[in-house]
This record gives sequence, C-alpha cells and structure tokens, in this order.
Amino acid sequence: MRTTLPEAFPAHTPAVPQIFTIVLSHGPVTRAEIARRAGVSPAAVTKAVRPLIEAGYLVEEAGEDLPPALGRPANALRVDGGRALFIGVKVTGDSAIAVLTDLRCRIRVTRRASLDDRSPDGVLATTGELVTELLVEAEGFGVQVRGIGFAVSGDVVRTDGTVRYSPFLDWRDVPLGERAAAATGLPVTVENDVRALTVAEQWFGAGAGLTDFALVTVGAGIGCGLVVGGRVVSGAHGVAGEIGHLSIDPTGPPCHCGNRGCVEAIASDPAIVREVRARTGIHVADAAEALALARGGDTAARQVYARAGEAIGRAIGSLVNLLGPERVIISGEGLAAHDLFADRIQDAFTVSAFGTAARCEVSTHPLPFEAWARGAAATAIQSFIGSDSRSGGSGWR
Repeated sequence: MRTTLPEAFPAHTPAVPQIFTIVLSHGPVTRAEIARRAGVSPAAVTKAVRPLIEAGYLVEEAGEDLPPALGRPANALRVDGGRALFIGVKVTGDSAIAVLTDLRCRIRVTRRASLDDRSPDGVLATTGELVTELLVEAEGFGVQVRGIGFAVSGDVVRTDGTVRYSPFLDWRDVPLGERAAAATGLPVTVENDVRALTVAEQWFGAGAGLTDFALVTVGAGIGCGLVVGGRVVSGAHGVAGEIGHLSIDPTGPPCHCGNRGCVEAIASDPAIVREVRARTGIHVADAAEALALARGGDTAARQVYARAGEAIGRAIGSLVNLLGPERVIISGEGLAAHDLFADRIQDAFTVSAFGTAARCEVSTHPLPFEAWARGAAATAIQSFIGSDSRSGGSGWR
C-alpha cells in the first residue's frame, strides 16, 4: 500500500470546519447565508473561506439568480468535490464493502469481498486488499486519497479507533484504527456503523437541514444514530442511541447483551428467524425465507412480524419522549419487511409518544448497502476537515 501521508487541510480559524461543512451540505451557498447558518459575522466568514478558496477546496461562482447582499454581488460558494478522495469501509459479520468517494462523498468506485475469517488479522487482510484496489483506482483520478474510514457495529471509541465490542465480529478491545493506519500509512477513522451512516444522512440525505433527528436502522441488529442540536452524539461512554437494547418485555427472549426482551431480541432479522421457526415448526433458513412465509399468509409468521413492529414502535416512542426530534428516519435491510410491520410501528409509536411528541414525523428511507460504506467515508472527511469533535459533532444548521 501507499505510505505517503496526505497533505493537511489548510490552517484555519476555529470557524473553518463549521463553515466548510455548511458549504459541503448546503452549497452552493452565499456568504450571507453561511453567516446566518453559522451564527458568525460576515467578516469571520470571509476570513475562513479565503484560505479554502486559495487551496482549491472551495470554488466561487457567480450567483445571477441570487439576491445581492449589502450592495455586493451574491456569489455562491461550493465545495470542489474533485479536490480530494476518501475511502470508506463497512465491515459486517460476513462481508466487507469499500467505496472510493470524492470530497462531496459521492461514490466513484465500489468493491466487495466476503469475510471467511472474522478475526482482526483476517478482517485487516481482506479489507487491506480492498483498500489497495481502491488506491490503484484513485491514481486514475489524479487526486490523492486523504483518509480512510471504517464503520463497524458495536461499541467503538472514535477518539483512538478502538473497537471495544462488536457482537457480529466477536471482537473485544481491538485497536483497529492503529493497525489499519500502520498498514496503509494513511489517517484512519473508526466509527460505529450507525453513527457513520447518520453523518452521511445529516450532510447529504434525509436528515439534511434538520437540527434534531434520529436514524433507526433495522436488520441484523437494531441501531440508532442521534443528532441533537446539529451534532451527532455518542454520549459520555460512546453508546448513546442504543435503542436496540431497550428492554421492551422483561419476560421476553434473551438478548446477547445479557438482558431479556430487548428490541433487538424481538425485532432484528436473526430474532425474527428464530421466532418464526419456533412458532411455525418450519426451518426457515434466513430472513428472506421467513419473509416469504409471512407474505404467503402464514398466520404465525405474520404475528412475529407484527410483534417486531410493535417493539420498534414502542422504542421509537420512548426515544421521541426523551429527545423530541423533528424526525425519526427508519432504514436498514430490515425494511424489506416494511409492509408487514409498518402499521404496527406507527400504532405503537402513537400510543407511546407523550402529548405533542406524537407530532414527530416517522418516515422510512431505504438505502443501498453501499450507503454504510459511504458513511464511513463521511467520517474520514470529518476527520480531515477537523469537524469531528469529542461529542461526535459533524454538522451545523
């Protein structure tokens, strides 16, 4: 692998990451609008954008259709996506997907590989091959790769790149960031996969423009990314948003976390498969077969999905009561069964939400699997531009 360190983001004032992120997620945008969104003076905006324009990260373009500000032409600023490249890697229990993106997090190349060995050495070997392929692809763009992001399920310490616990990989205290950086010679950011996906959705997706929202993912597990006051939060101990481990039914099925009746133990794909087998006596091989059985009219299988929807809806209700987000976005591969549990999610949420909290919009937003790797790339971009604060903050209004 290439070991030449990429050049740093231009030296800047503390406002630069904030202002750059505003242009990244809302551009083209005028200086006046940047100042309004950032809550800073026009002079501070001018001071921040000058080195970014000189370095080629921001481009100024005439804004004929934009109103003039204070008698001056309202030229708009946008990010030059081709100025830098990043790699994002999403690791699951059985596969890895890697993407090459530009500075605007647009996917340019995608690579996939199965994981035959889930050990840290095995995962690093497999993902290393994918990264090497993408570094070769990057040479064709004539632009340097500035960083790599890894997205892994479980308890991840972003500040030092340690995976404290990943249930699907059966990892504990793995220094993934340190090992990947040593292997690639590039800056590496490691983040929980749902929080990484939330960053991408906050900047470019269904959460763009919102200061408070939640992204709930359903599938192999039940995850939740939180944006509060414009920042993706991880909490004091790095596990904020773990609604999959809310105990909905204390007498319910055991969860791998050690508790009973967790949302994940009821509504995740593996939990649904186990329950369908138990209730029907039919050995469905996977989530696809369980789904086909339910859609085929099997009453017991349909009841399993209804129960899953109720658990998800109750968890969302608790989340909305606590944080009061503007929107809850449901995504993940588990949305394949949306037609079987959507009504139960909405009904349970409505019953659980207190007062005006019920006004929160609950919507679905299917995403391709590449979006998870794109989220990993988004965290690498965060680190590069210096917007990854200790709270996990990534964006501003």
